[in-house]
Amino acid sequence: MKAICWHGTGDVRHETVPDPKIADPTDVIVRITSTAICGSDLHLFDGFMPTMQPGDVLGHEPMGEVVEVGKDVKKLKKGDRVVVPFTIACGRCWFCEKQMFSLCDTSNPNAEMARTAMGHSPAALFGYSHMLGGFAGGQAEYLRVPYADVSPLKIPEGMPDEKVLFLSDIFPTGYMAAENAEIEPGDTVAVWGCGPVGQFAMASAWMFKAGRVIGIDRVPERLAMAREHCKAETIDFDTQDVYETLQEMTKGRGPDRCIDAVGAEAHGSGSLDAIVDKVKGAVMLTTDRAHALRQAIYCCRKGGTLSIPGVYIGFPDKLPFGALMNKALTVKTGQTHVAKYHNQLLKRVQAGEIDPSFVITHRLPLSEAPAAYKTFRDKKDHCIKVVLKP
Repeated sequence: MKAICWHGTGDVRHETVPDPKIADPTDVIVRITSTAICGSDLHLFDGFMPTMQPGDVLGHEPMGEVVEVGKDVKKLKKGDRVVVPFTIACGRCWFCEKQMFSLCDTSNPNAEMARTAMGHSPAALFGYSHMLGGFAGGQAEYLRVPYADVSPLKIPEGMPDEKVLFLSDIFPTGYMAAENAEIEPGDTVAVWGCGPVGQFAMASAWMFKAGRVIGIDRVPERLAMAREHCKAETIDFDTQDVYETLQEMTKGRGPDRCIDAVGAEAHGSGSLDAIVDKVKGAVMLTTDRAHALRQAIYCCRKGGTLSIPGVYIGFPDKLPFGALMNKALTVKTGQTHVAKYHNQLLKRVQAGEIDPSFVITHRLPLSEAPAAYKTFRDKKDHCIKVVLKP
């Protein structure tokens, strides 16, 4: 089959690789009909994620048709259309029983590697390093899906791929970010990063009855999308001082809830900490540029909540922990427990409350993914979200 394979920093290729096979009786094989490039894939593309190996198949936002079923699979059959969450979960461990699927104790066969880096191993992820399982990803023609009775979401007939594809990751990720922010009716919610996850965090904030939503970015088309589709007020950090603007907008109190939807590769607009982050990252003295996180800590009101769906990899430095502690901020973070949310979010899509396809700007064949990675990374051609068709 054809797949998108990692070969080093800035080097992904459209290659022929072996077709996946059933390895365990709880597996299914899915023929991919749509997949996408995620912002967190750029951490792999840019060389910040350790334990990648040349030839690794990328991608963790796939959906498609079940074409082969392991003998112990009960809930799926050949011909079913499914969205495949990016987290791999066993469904039986202590964490899965509490619906904390991204913390599954069982699914990562390389758990010891993750424990060395983090203290404990989270769940395995599709296409996201050997430390997180080494599973082939979904930017491919076919995908082996373990524990197939647990996480895949069966899609009703008649629903086009583009309306449901993002239930694999970015829609539940934005929704969980809003939930973690502990939004109360009338709250002011500020979201750093108006990429796809930020867009869904802003859209989800309204579902929790926010009174005001503010998106922060510098890319004109992302800010425009936030205003048009998420009904957000916006701040362009290239032309506005984010702290001063937020204080003015909230009469000096600060946003009640702050969401960092940027993560490890944040940009600043000439601020000293952002410059230092960039220099240290260039020589691999740090894996994470935490400018947005630092700014969110400073801007959040006293007693507020900071939600962090943005992916961090290792050791972001110069965090204002004194401000975090003395302002009594609550912090919630984590990879998304996709299977906890995807059924309820599917119902919202079916009811017409939201059409997740609004974030798509580029629809391309799988073979054009290597060029699309560069376009997406460099924010060229007004690129916000790329959907690939094998």
